[in-house]
Order: sequence, then structure tokens, then C-alpha cells
Amino acid sequence: MESIDLLVLRTARDWLQAGESVLLATVARTWGSSPRPVGSMMALRNDGRVVGSVSGGCIEDDLIHRHTTAYGGSGIAQRSPQVLRYGVSADEAHRFGLPCGGTLELILEANPAWRSLDQLLVQLDAGNLVQRTLEVGTGEARLNVTDTPVPFSFDGQRMVNTLGPGYRLLLIGAGVLAEYLATMALFNGFKVSVCDPRPEYMDGWNVAGVEKLVGMPDDVVRAYAADMRTAIVGLSHDPKLDDLALLEALRGPAFYIGVIGSRRNNELRRARLIEHFGESETSLQRLHGPIGIYIGSKTPAEIAVSVMAELLAAKNGVVLPGTLDVSQAKYAQEEGA
Repeated sequence: MESIDLLVLRTARDWLQAGESVLLATVARTWGSSPRPVGSMMALRNDGRVVGSVSGGCIEDDLIHRHTTAYGGSGIAQRSPQVLRYGVSADEAHRFGLPCGGTLELILEANPAWRSLDQLLVQLDAGNLVQRTLEVGTGEARLNVTDTPVPFSFDGQRMVNTLGPGYRLLLIGAGVLAEYLATMALFNGFKVSVCDPRPEYMDGWNVAGVEKLVGMPDDVVRAYAADMRTAIVGLSHDPKLDDLALLEALRGPAFYIGVIGSRRNNELRRARLIEHFGESETSLQRLHGPIGIYIGSKTPAEIAVSVMAELLAAKNGVVLPGTLDVSQAKYAQEEGA
């Protein structure tokens, strides 16, 4: 399952290439509470079909009725990009289902050039990070391959949106927990791969849509070429497999690196990496373990929920409070017992 951004762009490109009229809407600015973050996109076809979203649904309904002939609107006419604001008044906020005080500003592109979208998708499919700059006054869209993601911005005239390859998750260890975690990651738009040199695990492991990688985990991590949208998680419970893979992962820019295990096992692992591999407490700061947030999870499914929650928090730049840290929470419980 690919990310919603890629799905919107790919669908818009395909509709345009087939001669359909398409409106590409992007959330440009928000004030107060907003159902969708800036940069969120949706594609609307002239007959009312929609992919993606810019709100909880009411604004989509308004756009459909305004811009599609199927619902009595004027249709999607070729024009320069427009800026449209919703929720300025309390009545509008209520009408369009925005949270109290929420205001949403959209950029509407009528029939953007399909060749430009196609070039963008070619770069994204190749694993590149691409900055798309739209001049609202003229509708000119420029693409620039970059190594550095910058936050979405819109100054009233120019929109800059950094689009990247889909998020990836590499799992070391093909056990039951990996099956649950892989399934959750797929539903969250990650491309998932699994590696396990043990045939007794790998041969019987099968989750649709997950790539199986053959080889020793440290070699696989090295060849995987992690980027800033990559997460690597050790789930094998075997130090011979997890430790070397984690060392390779720590040399790269992955946004999340973690490993399963008890507090005791994680303490022993850190001691091994420091004593035998020249690591330090500073170099191991990026290593999550025990992984997950504390929800009292016991079963593989519950543990996968816990791990996925921590991984998504890291992806979204959210700093979790110490009370959710597994080690801190369990130590606190023991002290209060």
C-alpha cells in the first residue's frame, strides 16, 4: 500500500493523461485546529470521483458540488491556481465540519500538466526527494531533486512542497511479531521488507505486499541504503543477527532504529556494543530499546501496536513523555509496588 500522497499524484496523472478534467487541491495553511496537515492533497475528477482528502469530508463535498458537473457545479475550467479559504466565521466552521476556531486555506490547481506530474512520479519512484515549487500567479510548477527536505511553505504567491519516496520499514527477524508489525506498517503507507537468514522462520513467513530479502542482516542493511524516511527494527531475539544489523543501521540516517527485548537484554546489548564494537552512550542515543510505548502489552498483536505507535511518533517528530517509555514506566511500577 503506497502513501496517500503518491496515490493522489499517480491518480491525478492517470486521469489527466486519459483526457479527464482534474482539480488538484493542497492544504496550504491552517489556523487553529485542522483535520489535515499542510501539504495534504486530494484529486477531484470532473465527474465527482475523489482520491485523498483535505478535511474530514465536508470541504470535499463542497468542492465536489462547486467544481463537478455531476452535482450541478460549473465543472473544472482551465484557470490559474486559486486560493480558497474555509472556516473564517463560526458559521462556516460549523457548516464545513471544522473544529472550533479552525480555518483552512487551499490551493486549487485546475488541470495541472500531466507531464510535470509524470516527471515528479518518475523521480519519486526512483527513490529521490523532490521539491515542487508552484507559482500561484502563473501556474508554473518547477521540480528540483534535493537531498534536504524543507518544511512545506506558502507565502501567498509561491508554494513549496517537498515530496519524498515512500517511508520504508526493514524488519530483522521473521517471527509472529514481525507479521503483525508489517501489516500495521503497510496500512500506514510504509513499504515493508523483512530479512531473516534462518530458513525455519523465513520459509513459513508470508505477508502479502512484504519484500523478502535474503542474506545476513548486516549485509542486507548495508545494501538497503537507508535514508531519512527509513525505519529499521530488530525482532529476531538473536544477538548474532540483531547486533551487527543495528551497528550498520546506526551508521546511516534512518529516522528510527529499534530492537525488541527486555530491559535486561537491552542493557546487555548496549554493554556489548560499547565494549566490543567501540560504541558509546552518545552514539547509541538513537537506538530505541526496549521498543514501543508502555500500554501494558503482552501479546504479539498488542506489542506491535505499541511499537508502531512509537515509530509513528518518531516519523511525525513527536517527543513522547517519559511516562510512555517502557523502561521508565516499569521502573515506576516496581518502585510503587
